[in-house]
Amino acid sequence: MAEWAVRCRSASIALACRAFSISETCYRYQPKLSDENELVADWLIALTTAKKTWGFGLCFLHFRNVKGFNWNHKRVYRIYRELELNMRIKPRKRLQREKPEPLAVPESPNEVWSMDFMADQLADGRSFRTLNVLDDFNREGLAIEVDFSLPSERVVRTLNQIIAWRGKPLAILVENGPEYVSGRLQTWAEKAGIGLIYIQPGKPQQNAYVERYNRTVRTEWLGRYHFTSIEEVQDHATRWLWTYNNERPNMGIGGITPIQKLKAA
Repeated sequence: MAEWAVRCRSASIALACRAFSISETCYRYQPKLSDENELVADWLIALTTAKKTWGFGLCFLHFRNVKGFNWNHKRVYRIYRELELNMRIKPRKRLQREKPEPLAVPESPNEVWSMDFMADQLADGRSFRTLNVLDDFNREGLAIEVDFSLPSERVVRTLNQIIAWRGKPLAILVENGPEYVSGRLQTWAEKAGIGLIYIQPGKPQQNAYVERYNRTVRTEWLGRYHFTSIEEVQDHATRWLWTYNNERPNMGIGGITPIQKLKAA
């Protein structure tokens, strides 16, 4: 209104400011574009281009906890919206279920591991499997083993390779598949002094940590590419696993990366 009085009624700035009870400083203020806003925009565009499945929450936690930027979340979100980077997610109908029992949270590394299989196909139609091993304490992906067939001997070999650099777990949480109930794995676990904890049949929620991890594997790389060879899948899995452990914030452990929680412990 003060600007209108000056422009259309030829009133002086001082008179217009007194009439509408504002300061002349407020009247004369001109917003200045911050160079830092351009930096925030550049980081957002680069990160969402490289990580197409990351929403605002993961992007902001990556800036704050991994890169060390102290940008305010409201400011980052405003720029995020102005750039129209919002992910379009189709809402799903939620079924009413009984409240599940809370999951046990290990208090130290190598207390409980979880492992599970996933299946997919190469571009030529050949099926392959992946063996995912997870430390429940800090949700760290310990290995992703890929091949056309992963029998119990291969599972044991993979676990021995992990133990060689990470140490031995107290227990491993598994399902009831043939690879897990085989005498070969049970004998190995008994000799190594490692307990095998079997979930109840038909209740994958009891192995929820690795099931949630499997969904991330599926959405972030396994379901996004057409692979032509097992070697290509294994190479992509190895590079993604490093990013997951070192750069991707995890909501389940307070918005930090698995390696950050491991170092803090």
